[in-house]
Amino acid sequence: MRAVSIIGFIGSVFSPWYAWSGRSDPTNHCCINVATYGKGGRFAMTDRGSSALRQSHDTLQVGPSSMTWTGKDLVIDINEISSLPLISRMRGTITLTPSAITQVELPLTLDGAHVWRPFAPTARINVDLEADGWQFEGHGYFDSNFGTRPLEADFNTWTWARYPTAAGATCFYDAKRTDGTTLDTAISFAPDGTAAHVSGPPQTPFKRTLWGLPRDTRADAGTTPRQVKAMLDAPFYSRSVVETHIDGEIVQGVHEALDLQRYANPVIKSMLAARVPRRGKWTF
Repeated sequence: MRAVSIIGFIGSVFSPWYAWSGRSDPTNHCCINVATYGKGGRFAMTDRGSSALRQSHDTLQVGPSSMTWTGKDLVIDINEISSLPLISRMRGTITLTPSAITQVELPLTLDGAHVWRPFAPTARINVDLEADGWQFEGHGYFDSNFGTRPLEADFNTWTWARYPTAAGATCFYDAKRTDGTTLDTAISFAPDGTAAHVSGPPQTPFKRTLWGLPRDTRADAGTTPRQVKAMLDAPFYSRSVVETHIDGEIVQGVHEALDLQRYANPVIKSMLAARVPRRGKWTF
């Protein structure tokens, strides 16, 4: 099983360099994070300065890599160097074609300081990277998060998951906020982009990560989720393919678990610096 994850950051929330800067200038800490999972997988997350950032109505460019919306497809051109322990060139193109664009925006905090925008919960991707075996097609997903405060200021933990279903896709967003309130959201998306809040099955714990990070996701009563494929396993963050049961249907999708209070630990940020190099200057 092979998978890819691409994230464009302006104000790289998981960059120790951005945190150490005081987060005063998001444009001076931008990044296109590229991760490939499977045989020969690599990880690139270079924190770049404002000289590397170019934006237009339909394009985000950060140094040598870019994302462009054509009106029908999101075309991602990648040209990065992966970080330790496997340093190598990552180059190629990924094209994501949504079945439709939704109109959903979900505030994650009561004051709207953090917002989740699922643009295309159902999509197809075409992966064409310059590496053996990294040419394939599959199902994809496209969303965005916006925020005006550090995540650790407002959240203790959160889990998110997106599961393709026979009817489209279902997303779950669950979080424990620092003010003691909780986020408990389940949304079903049809291929035409229409969305509806649904009553999801209960949050159900499953096996902790190698770093001991607790995890749960939604699962029908009497069933237990299980990890199918490990993707990213960090002290404060987990991304994996998880199999669970939703309304009687067995589904597999991407699951994320995040412990923001672990991330707030200065020791963790120092560890991250080895995987997130800083390149402050760029010339086009």
